[in-house]
Amino acid sequence: MEKGVTPEETLSWEEYLKETFSLPERDWEQYSPLTLAYIGDSVYDLLIRTVLVKQGNTQTARLHGGASRLVRAGAQARIAEKLLPHLTPQEEGVYRRGKNSKPAHTAKNADRREYLEATGFEALLGYLYLKGDYRRMIDLVKLGLEESGYGL
Repeated sequence: MEKGVTPEETLSWEEYLKETFSLPERDWEQYSPLTLAYIGDSVYDLLIRTVLVKQGNTQTARLHGGASRLVRAGAQARIAEKLLPHLTPQEEGVYRRGKNSKPAHTAKNADRREYLEATGFEALLGYLYLKGDYRRMIDLVKLGLEESGYGL
């Protein structure tokens, strides 16, 4: 017997999160680019891992290798470079703020330029994620992966 759907069950993940934790609406453009990059780093990692896992059941070592290749700063910098012509002025502004930020450290396997470009990319993804523009975020990641030669 099929159970009826209550209004609470029709909430999106984002709506349910906001409701459960009483999260207020924010102007994400006002947030620090490093704060946006902080969440963007995790979102990008989760997005890549999700795509890899959903492509098929495989050894975790292979999954880790595939993810590591794409989430490192050098790959993110290359993706960001390819995306620049496709960004709206608003998105480009968020990217540039992230790229021009002053992070406290750099990646172990990237030079400073790559690290800052990756930070800009992560800030852009964090901004789109927090704004709830998941479709744009996913489309940009897919386009960036394709144009930089990283096939998934």
